[in-house]
Amino acid sequence: MAESAAPDIVRQHLIDPEICIRCNTCEESCPIDAITHDERNYIVIPGKCDNCNACIAPCPTGAIDSWRRVPRAQMYTADEQLAWDSLPAEREGAAPGGDADLPPEVERIVAAASAGQGGDSPPPWSAAHPYINLYTTARPAEATVSGNLRLTGDGATSDIRHIVLDFGTIAFPVLEGQTIGVLPPGADEHGRPHHPRLYSVASPREGERPRYNNVALTVKRVTEDHDGRPVRGVASNFLCDLAKGDKVRVIGPFGTSFLMPNHPGANLLMVCTGTGSAPMRAMTERRRRRIALAEGGRLMLFFGARSPEELPYFGPLQKLPAEFIDINFAFSRVSGEPKRYVQDRIRERAADVAAFIADPDTYVYVCGLKGMEQGVAQAFADAMRETGGEWEALLPELRKQGRYHLETY
Repeated sequence: MAESAAPDIVRQHLIDPEICIRCNTCEESCPIDAITHDERNYIVIPGKCDNCNACIAPCPTGAIDSWRRVPRAQMYTADEQLAWDSLPAEREGAAPGGDADLPPEVERIVAAASAGQGGDSPPPWSAAHPYINLYTTARPAEATVSGNLRLTGDGATSDIRHIVLDFGTIAFPVLEGQTIGVLPPGADEHGRPHHPRLYSVASPREGERPRYNNVALTVKRVTEDHDGRPVRGVASNFLCDLAKGDKVRVIGPFGTSFLMPNHPGANLLMVCTGTGSAPMRAMTERRRRRIALAEGGRLMLFFGARSPEELPYFGPLQKLPAEFIDINFAFSRVSGEPKRYVQDRIRERAADVAAFIADPDTYVYVCGLKGMEQGVAQAFADAMRETGGEWEALLPELRKQGRYHLETY
């Protein structure tokens, strides 16, 4: 009797719905639109992915780096993936586990992807080692609210809060620039648990209060979408309404790239708007607490908001000495004043910005609404051009050296 033909086995690219935080990073980074989503899950369209791995490193949780070996004729369909609550076990008939039987070129790609380069840029060479994915949706950590302070003025249109979460004796190590996920209680309109929401940590690595196991978040109450339509943000309203003593389920931490350098003499050039100030506040506070060590390194901050009342941490920032940090505010809705955005302030300080960027010890961090990306990049290009530099040629080198970090939403 003739031997039956072996099935055509493929390594199907999937997304783990248990640790996916629905941040849309994978879909945005896929160059061939092989990733899509509905209100429940993000998925890789079967047969469309070409294994370029552009989506692997930017994923903050590693959910995108999931695979199953299946017969080509039995690949998981899009409809199947959209209905998942967790990844399925290996199907019967798939090749044995492990990647030893993969073609050498595929093995190299997988190894490079698994190395984790933290998005478009590796972390600074002197950054501390980050811990990630210690807690998942299936096994979250529980924190207790120890503080909830409104940061914006009473007359401000936005309600931004500084929320402190205490982990007690639970090990939850975080670094400046990392994020954590919050699991809102309750269920969505389909009766499913709400997806986690991601928030940047606003406190330095030793906590909001030194020697206490806590972290701080900067949270804006969401009452409308980016187009101004009324909407109630599930997680943001839950967090902003918390009282001291309330419990919060937390996952993470996440983030391996947007980390601050540790070596003495490192400069930080920070650009942010609104709650994008959270990681900048963490880095600045880390430096402030170590100021007596005289480690060197300069700080320059460009911070944008509609008005001073709408700008979180405005009061504390004004109390920091100029010799410690060079602060440049940009307000776009002050009565009687022209609109100013962070990119305008960067251009006004073009010579200083260009000199800062040209210093090999300078690390650039940009965080805020996605709409700021193009304007800030163009302002950097204009600043470099004024001093004879070429931003387009410099940017790839900055990324390669772990000196340029972008986090927008």
